[in-house]
Amino acid sequence: MLFCGPSGSGKTTIVHHLMQQFPMMRFSVSATTREKRPNEEHGKDYYFLSVDEFKAKIQNDEFLEWEEVYKDRFYGT
Repeated sequence: MLFCGPSGSGKTTIVHHLMQQFPMMRFSVSATTREKRPNEEHGKDYYFLSVDEFKAKIQNDEFLEWEEVYKDRFYGT
C-alpha cells in the first residue's frame, strides 16, 4: 500500500492509524536532507542526512528510489 500527497497533508497520521488497526503492516522509513521538525525522531520518522551523506548513498546505489525535490532537498527510500 502506498500513500502519497503534499507535505503536511496528514499521510503519516493516516498510516499510523492504519498500522494500529492492522498490526501486520510495516512503516518504511524514508531518508531526507530537510531539517528535522521538533516532534520527529531520526530513524523513526525519517533518516535525516546531510546533502553529502545523501549523495554518497546515491553513489553507492543504496536507495530503491530517490528524488531531488528542491535544490539540495532530497528524499529517498
